[in-house]
Amino acid sequence: MPAKTLLPVLTAILLWTVLPAHGQQKPVKLPEGPGMETVETYCSGCHGLARVAASGYPQAYWHTTVRMMMNFGVSVPPEQVIPMIDYLSKNFPERPMPVAKIIPGPVQVNIREWQVPTPGSRPHDPLAARDGSIWYTGQLSNKLGHLDPKTGQIREYPVKPQTAPHGLVEDRDGNIWFTGNHSSVIGKLDPKTGEVSEYPMPDPSAKDPHSLHFDRSGILWFTLQQSNLMARLDPRNGEIKLIPSPTPRSRPYGIIVNSKGVPFVALFGTNKIAAIDPSTLAVREYALPDAKARPRRIAIDGDDIVWYADFARGYLGRLDPATGAVKEWPSPSGPRSGPYGIVFTKGAVWYNESGAKPNTIVRFDPKSEQFQTWLIPSGGYIVRKMDVTPDGNPVMVNSTVNFVGMVEVK
Repeated sequence: MPAKTLLPVLTAILLWTVLPAHGQQKPVKLPEGPGMETVETYCSGCHGLARVAASGYPQAYWHTTVRMMMNFGVSVPPEQVIPMIDYLSKNFPERPMPVAKIIPGPVQVNIREWQVPTPGSRPHDPLAARDGSIWYTGQLSNKLGHLDPKTGQIREYPVKPQTAPHGLVEDRDGNIWFTGNHSSVIGKLDPKTGEVSEYPMPDPSAKDPHSLHFDRSGILWFTLQQSNLMARLDPRNGEIKLIPSPTPRSRPYGIIVNSKGVPFVALFGTNKIAAIDPSTLAVREYALPDAKARPRRIAIDGDDIVWYADFARGYLGRLDPATGAVKEWPSPSGPRSGPYGIVFTKGAVWYNESGAKPNTIVRFDPKSEQFQTWLIPSGGYIVRKMDVTPDGNPVMVNSTVNFVGMVEVK
């Protein structure tokens, strides 16, 4: 497959911080050395060398990143892989990251992790299924993975090449639905047969299907980040209705449905959270007080209060949709801590600091307004989303280190 066709996905592989998705990049001259020509040849067709120069990983993570590229169709000759990784790790080492701040507290947890079997899979989103198992999307291996935490056994289900599965959710019948980030489809996997069905977007301009969530009536709601759209899919007839986001370039990202059936969406490109009227599809926007706020993922508690991870500013936020009132707390590891995956369970907010080193799991008690934090044993390195098991334990996937994890709350 021509390298240029991989652009929508691979532009985001090397640099996980916020950058314009399609901005013009200045010419970059790479440092001389063994492996330079290989990097110029194979790392410039999809995302440009500016993305390489702006990145920084330790050697093990560069190895994973190169495997991600190869999984998705970049044909690096085998004898050139190691020199390429050595060159990247020497010339673009990991940049300084905020030191994780550990705050003791009253809650005890046990963090368990399992290695994903496909190297460079880039597990993106987790799903805690009703039977206690954990699913994940292998975005750059074009697979859906299923983990049995009791035995540690993992089974992977292939989807079509160049799908790039991103978000996933379970329906009432145990089918696993996912967003095809690169192929612009909503997919459905029947775990009993391995059969995959696809629902293409009704408009060719509707690209980058991102995150998704079922409401109680069985309607599937999802976001299309780069298309500035939100949408609903009726599984009974496959009908998809596209809903434009009122604010240009607002990048609809995380989505969740409250107890009344109202979908809420984090608008990652602006300082707003949106709510969709499920009957009229009208969109209401809630502006956050700070213009620099960038909510990325959201969670909803038992009172339908919206909690959000402000990735850009390093804050945890609380929005009361009934009044529009907002309250915020600085995340423990500081303004560059990168709050990302977030859930509400066991009476508290749980989220990840993806910018701290190592990444942390953070618990916030809304009653006492106190934080407690733990290090992720593998280092974490980008927990993009979290989910909750039937018995209330947060689950996660760690994209760059290729792990699936569970926080067992004692």
